[in-house]
Amino acid sequence: MSSTHPITTEQGLTRGGAWVGTSVRRREDPRLLTGTGRFVDDMAMPGMLHAQFVRSTVAAGSVESLDLSAARVMPGVRAAWDSSDLGLSGIIARLDRPLAEFVPTEMPILADGRVRFVGEPLAIVVAEDQYLVEDALEAVTVQYQPSPAITSYEDALADGAPLVHDEAVNNVLVDVSLFATPGVDLAFEEAAIVVSVKAKTGRQNALPLETRGALAYWDDRAEQLVMYTPSQVPHLVRTATAKSLGLPEGKVRVVVPDMGGGFGIKCVVGREEIAVAAAAFKLRRPVKWIEDRRDSLTASFLAREQAYDVRAAFDSDGRVLGLDADVICDMGAYSCYPFTAGIEPLMASAEMPGVYRVPEYRVRGRAITSNKAPTAPYRGVSRPQYVMVVERLMERAARELGIDPVEVRRRNVITAFPYTGVNNITYDPGSYLESLNLCEQILRDEGWFELRDSSPGRHIGIGFSCFSERTGYGSAAFAARKMEVIPGFDISDITMDLDGSVAVTTGTLSHGQSHETTMAQIVADKLGLGIDQVKIVQGDTDRIKYGFGSFASRSITIGGSAVALASVKLGERLREIAAHLLDTYLDNVELGTGEVRKVNDPTVALSYSDIANVAYLKAHLMPKGLEPGLHASASFDVNGDGTFSNATHGVVVELFPDTGNVKILRYYCVEDCGVAINPQIVDGQARGGIAQGIAGALFEEVTYDPTGQPLVASFIDYRVPTACEIPDIGISHLETPCLFTESGAKGAGEGGTIGAPAAVLNAVNDGLRTTGVELNDTPIYSHVVAAALTHCPNDTEEVPR
Repeated sequence: MSSTHPITTEQGLTRGGAWVGTSVRRREDPRLLTGTGRFVDDMAMPGMLHAQFVRSTVAAGSVESLDLSAARVMPGVRAAWDSSDLGLSGIIARLDRPLAEFVPTEMPILADGRVRFVGEPLAIVVAEDQYLVEDALEAVTVQYQPSPAITSYEDALADGAPLVHDEAVNNVLVDVSLFATPGVDLAFEEAAIVVSVKAKTGRQNALPLETRGALAYWDDRAEQLVMYTPSQVPHLVRTATAKSLGLPEGKVRVVVPDMGGGFGIKCVVGREEIAVAAAAFKLRRPVKWIEDRRDSLTASFLAREQAYDVRAAFDSDGRVLGLDADVICDMGAYSCYPFTAGIEPLMASAEMPGVYRVPEYRVRGRAITSNKAPTAPYRGVSRPQYVMVVERLMERAARELGIDPVEVRRRNVITAFPYTGVNNITYDPGSYLESLNLCEQILRDEGWFELRDSSPGRHIGIGFSCFSERTGYGSAAFAARKMEVIPGFDISDITMDLDGSVAVTTGTLSHGQSHETTMAQIVADKLGLGIDQVKIVQGDTDRIKYGFGSFASRSITIGGSAVALASVKLGERLREIAAHLLDTYLDNVELGTGEVRKVNDPTVALSYSDIANVAYLKAHLMPKGLEPGLHASASFDVNGDGTFSNATHGVVVELFPDTGNVKILRYYCVEDCGVAINPQIVDGQARGGIAQGIAGALFEEVTYDPTGQPLVASFIDYRVPTACEIPDIGISHLETPCLFTESGAKGAGEGGTIGAPAAVLNAVNDGLRTTGVELNDTPIYSHVVAAALTHCPNDTEEVPR
């Protein structure tokens, strides 16, 4: 199936009258592209104040004095508070594991006496406008007693290292060995070859276009603290805010307006949002805080910094016999709520075997704490890293055995489904082999292999990555991680109005994924409506019963399934009322296009508006025992291991000796996310994810000096790829429907990011194949490539960044 999809409008369809599977134009675009969207920073209220934070300028140490007196007396300043003034409870994220495996730590809303990273908030200052508040920050004086900073996992684990948290011995927050199968040692003893990879990945910033922020106020009429914030998890923000302020949850309302990206760093609860809410509650005036880009780069949640030491055993035919891994994740100064510091090592440990049949497996996963801004989930969550490492192992085995790298993958990918792996995860049907074969064939047919092999003067490389993306994590999957907060289910309510249109709630919410379009397509198909008759309600804790938001590609798989089930229930209610009004039996009526008609005489029908008129305005005509109104509610959860999307990425690069530049000549993705609700939107998700994966492979890294000072305070230092560096990306779709989601869809939000680093790194190494040098770390810096191209060792060696 080509990545070029016919576009339809709300007035016409292109695929047999079905909305699902059609590339409908995004309903969100008119307002977002014409400047009529409503983001937090667009909002203003009478009497609104502005807040900013006094932030630590040292990475580790104690606060000897914090003097807010000069700021407090400045004209226009309404408050300057430290932790003792607000008296808020801190945030503690927990796993239900013994202390030997997990150490809980408290993240105070404002640091109290001890600072753990540059940018940590010490005090909140509130003034009449944003210029006055910035001036007031300059008037605050802080005296520190600095202490040595932990800036790497080697520092953290060193004997006698200073502790970031006194309770975290050896600076370890998580130390879990999830798997150690009985035959793993024997597998390595009997292997024809054993290959190993040591790799590090750089710390990254997710860089949503809209930074974090909040506008909070006390609503006297509702007796409620209301907060507008661009969060992926509004109900969890409500829970944490209410707990910190000591309020009943019903006294807190969180609303998410339009959101300019999240990518995972907004699916955790930030301390600044709670401080802003507390300031508004205390002052009884609206207070707004918008994070500036400097704070976003240095003090917001970061991601990705990991180290892998992995070896794999293979037989002489190139089949995997065993995998042995040690994973260390630098999680920064604090555990994120609710996922904890376990989010990355547990993900890597549980899912590393991926698309391959691995008979024996042993893994140790650790999360260490350091004097850096804390880590949160970022699109892919450890999968870009462990996929990169496993794919490097495949390449190394192929080289040592003299087998084509794609052929080694063919011999190892899962082909019989359902498949229960050595990691006790059951994989539902996918197209692992088919996507690999198609991706390779496309690059061959386009002549890239011929170009590489016939251009001895050029450094052209071809690389692949083959992977799966676990999506639709339900309650059972999160419970297996032993999380205290177990996100899984979603609830949807649907109500039909008198005109036959519907309003549908979802506990997920869009921060770029087009839920107003795709969710409406699902509802429209179930009820025979046009999508212009479907209103999607999201991101409001007072209007949605409860929801865990959007992350882990759960929106369509879980949220969309709840929406579908609620729509089906409403359809049954429509049929029941219509059968009564038409004086026929229930099995003789069916849903049509905006109507319920008789099966044995389709010319006899009642429109949804006719039925709604009875349900609301003539309730005496309703069937006995049926309450007035047209509404339904449904929930959906996944009891098993979720559903797995899969893909193969193929990349062609050229390396330039003079500059070390890596130019991507071709990028192709063959993906399978089950039934694509809107193929064009799936393409957009894949391309956006691939762009972020390329960024991690070649460009982006948050770095620090030995004292813990961040070295990337602006885009001058933090290298973000532009349209010039991101190539045209070809996409083909395979379709293996999920057997338990209501639409047959699997998740599609993270796959692009997962596969890109491995494919790019493998292509770069293929371009270096004549040099004897191998690169395993990302990002791949140009000076390293330049050095490798001029390096001629006797044996193959690894070159660090």
